[in-house]
Amino acid sequence: MSEDVWILGIYMTKFGKHPDKDTVDLAAEAAMGALADGDTTMKEMGVLAAGNLMGGAAGIGQQLQKQIGQTGIPVYNVANACATGATALRTAIMAIKAGEADLGMAVGVEKLAGAGLLGAGARKDAGDEWKPSGRYGAVAPLDGRVGTDNMPGVFAQIGMEYGHRYGGTSFELFAKISEKNHAHSTLNPLAAYTKKMSLAEIMGDVMIAYPNTRPMCSANCDGAAAAVVVSDAKLKTLSGEQRRRAVKVSASVLTTDPWEKACQVLPNVNTLTRNAAAQAYEQAGIGPEDLDLVELHDCFATAELVHYDNLMLCEQGGAVDLFNSGATWRDGRLPVNVSGGLESKGHPIAATGIANIWEVCHHLRGEAGDRQIEGATVGLAHVIGLGSACGIHILERSAA
Repeated sequence: MSEDVWILGIYMTKFGKHPDKDTVDLAAEAAMGALADGDTTMKEMGVLAAGNLMGGAAGIGQQLQKQIGQTGIPVYNVANACATGATALRTAIMAIKAGEADLGMAVGVEKLAGAGLLGAGARKDAGDEWKPSGRYGAVAPLDGRVGTDNMPGVFAQIGMEYGHRYGGTSFELFAKISEKNHAHSTLNPLAAYTKKMSLAEIMGDVMIAYPNTRPMCSANCDGAAAAVVVSDAKLKTLSGEQRRRAVKVSASVLTTDPWEKACQVLPNVNTLTRNAAAQAYEQAGIGPEDLDLVELHDCFATAELVHYDNLMLCEQGGAVDLFNSGATWRDGRLPVNVSGGLESKGHPIAATGIANIWEVCHHLRGEAGDRQIEGATVGLAHVIGLGSACGIHILERSAA
């Protein structure tokens, strides 16, 4: 069993609207980009894990192979809510650790421009009569009566619950988190939106689900990201430049909800994230105080706040104080979502988990350009998908 696994090459497409490219085109761009970044080829890959959630086409991995090279290797097609990309990467990592391959690739891709609010389904049959359907014989979805199936509603409740429990939250506080991320995005040329927004603009925009207005919600868009991973033994045989740019995967963790009575109705994004964080820190042999930057799943501004706490970036209940201290801005002691986060960088679901890792890798390599966090050596990437799944990767700069 291989002890260490490294990211050799990584790539993300420009996030946004790509009407001239389909899902396979975007995935191929990311895959070929990651291979080039790692100075390797498809012929050398021993495993491929491909993630796509909303495309509706079976076998995205096999379709991708037809465009970038069919070599007979095992392909895993992955779908795991918003944690799809992170799950694909973990699949490739596990194959390397098991000794089944020396090199492997993970890809995540999504076409989501114009998708609207995810989880908002039809409330009535096409006909004139309401008919029992779904769980418990309900005549309509349970949305609005028992919790909510709508993502903005879920995360609005999560943020409000945190404020009720610990105090200090307000509409303006959540808007300030969004203000930070939109400001960060102005330095990221691959972000879907790179516009700085004032607090007044954010608070005055369309209310989606209080306290999240439109700019405080993740931006559904098109995009893809890919990573090439390599075993420690194989890396030692590669060039000095490849070893220098390789990024160590110090922890790769995936969790789901433990049993709780309440989470049978409304998913608990807090417990499985906190469990994943504890496992990741133990696996990596570090603590949250050792992190130089974090890319976390800010699908909504309310989500970013609660994940400060869930990732143990502050003492329990201390997320408001952490944000108010300025620590999570790019020039703070613990920058969070320097990429602009999902609110600005965009959220093509299956690509997000690998895109968050792309951001961290570029800082650890010293290749993040104008948004570079100087001296960054350790970073954490986090995603969460309702249903529920949480993926966390801790990454470290190469010592080579």
